[in-house]
Amino acid sequence: MHRSALNYVTEWTRRQNRKPLVIRGARQVGKSFLVRQLAGECFENLVEINFEQMPDVASFFASKTPRTILPLLEARFNAPIKPGKTLLFLDEIQAAPEVFAALRYFHEETPGLHVIAAGSLLEFVLREHSFSMPVGRIEYLHLGPMTFEEFLQAIGRDKLQQWLVNFALSDPIPDGMHQDLMSLVRRYCVVGGMPEAVAAFAQNTSFQECEQVQQSILFTYRDDFSKYASKVQHRRVDKIFSKLPQLVGRKFMFSHVDPEERSRELGAAFELLCLARVAHKVRHSHGNGVPLGAEADDRTFKALFLDVGLLCRACGLRVLDVEKAGDPMLVNAGAVCEQLVGQHLLLSGAFYEEPSLHCWMRDKPNSSAEVDYLLAHGPDVIPVEVKAGATGRLKSLQLFLSEKNRDFGLRFNSDVPSLLDTRTPRVDGRTMPFRLLSLPFYLIDQARRLCAEVLETDP
Repeated sequence: MHRSALNYVTEWTRRQNRKPLVIRGARQVGKSFLVRQLAGECFENLVEINFEQMPDVASFFASKTPRTILPLLEARFNAPIKPGKTLLFLDEIQAAPEVFAALRYFHEETPGLHVIAAGSLLEFVLREHSFSMPVGRIEYLHLGPMTFEEFLQAIGRDKLQQWLVNFALSDPIPDGMHQDLMSLVRRYCVVGGMPEAVAAFAQNTSFQECEQVQQSILFTYRDDFSKYASKVQHRRVDKIFSKLPQLVGRKFMFSHVDPEERSRELGAAFELLCLARVAHKVRHSHGNGVPLGAEADDRTFKALFLDVGLLCRACGLRVLDVEKAGDPMLVNAGAVCEQLVGQHLLLSGAFYEEPSLHCWMRDKPNSSAEVDYLLAHGPDVIPVEVKAGATGRLKSLQLFLSEKNRDFGLRFNSDVPSLLDTRTPRVDGRTMPFRLLSLPFYLIDQARRLCAEVLETDP
């Protein structure tokens, strides 16, 4: 299965100013698979160390000196470690924090050696580290679930994926093509982007085997809770984990999880899920300008689950339920739809950028409004609305455009693409022009590119 991140790490191998690469992401999103694929294509051999399975190897790094460490590793694994020819992979590095601290010395003393580290719960090490961080001597890659286009490639629809990559807004989409793509979107919503689940579906198109894999992944996350939560926290983390799939798509209130628990304690448990990258905060931003995080409010937010397929499984949605409903994005009050768009937008930036996503919520007497997501493109702030069907009102988006004096908005829905020049009322009673780009869900991976094309073209 191809991951677009492979292109990024391949380019990393060729850079002269390369630093040890640390891959960050939730458990089972494909970090190890990506590294092994890179090794098979670009290196003579791979030396892989899993510190959860081989904790004793951490002692090899005690000297923090590569000229001492590397001969020990060669002897232990009976394999040469040669700069330019060997990829050294330090997996589950969160189990050996002292090894993480040693990465700086690999950069300083053996810059020609390709070193990649990865860890599922690495965020906890980075938050509570008691060692000297290798600041400026490592670089990061943030990896999430497989995208819709990666899913298409995995199930053998490579030509269709390339058609999406080359799509222009002026291109017509025949109804048969549109219906085929929407059917594939519905399939992706149920399967999701966890590589093992995608592989199970791609091999035999069995939703049952896919569901079994998804259920196993959910159980794995629950087992992980005991690794980073006390006994009391464990209970709260599990409680939020169980409720979260039902709370996607609306303002997150801890009282919706358990009205008997204090928000402070539940908030601490929720932060643990965010650190494990199983949950993500979509923080409210006033949206007056970029960066959006400068006006973000940690207390007002929506939440995203890790993956849309896991959300469907956690909510008990089976493929037969989805087919009966006709559209999974109309199921569960639109949560599936918002999760689909949110998880793609969250990781739509450069691989080295910390994933972040914002929304806009206005809560005034008799005048509440909510824009699902905000995107930044250069100096522009783009309001994004997600509509489950082919149509839907855009009152909140228009209100945002009016208040912020913006003239471009983005809508995702189930209809064919369109670019509409229209007008919206202003607070002073006049109207102002704006352009509305509507994209079907299957163009989610191309959204930033298509927005850029519109914004860079005079209306």
